[in-house]
Parts: sequence; C-alpha cells; structure tokens
Amino acid sequence: MPTVFVPVPLRRLTGGEHRVTVPGATLRELVANLDARYPGFAAHVTEDGRLRPGMAAIVNGEATVDGLRTPLTEDAEVHFLPAVSGG
Repeated sequence: MPTVFVPVPLRRLTGGEHRVTVPGATLRELVANLDARYPGFAAHVTEDGRLRPGMAAIVNGEATVDGLRTPLTEDAEVHFLPAVSGG
C-alpha cells in the first residue's frame, strides 16, 4: 500500500500522523481514499479535479507530471508539498 508523508499543515486532519498508508492505484484514488479516512484532506490538496495551485505531489522522489493521473505502485512513497513563498 502506498505510504503518504503528511506535511505539517495537514497533520491536523490526520490526527497528528506524519505518515499513513492508504490504497490507491493512481494519485486520484489515493486522494479519494485519504479523504474517506480523513475528511477534508482532498479539499486541501485538490481543486476542480486537479492538484491545487501551489501544491506539489512527489512520488518516489519525482515531481508528478501527470497530476492526479499518476500511477502508483504498492510500495510508492507520496509527499504532498505546499508551496513555500517568501522573499
């Protein structure tokens, strides 16, 4: 089952868990399953059926190019990273 590393701003949704395992053959399925387990999760990482602007998904150390269509393996490691701004 893919492992999701939860960024600090979203840990309040996962009860403080920094790493969770959730099934999903694609990033879209994984997000749906995360949202089923942790209501509100999808709203923080997606918008209009795609990743939110300013949110990146990293799968096995690589930035996704297919967005939510990205296929996942059973041993995938997924990181959701909010944009960092500043000057």
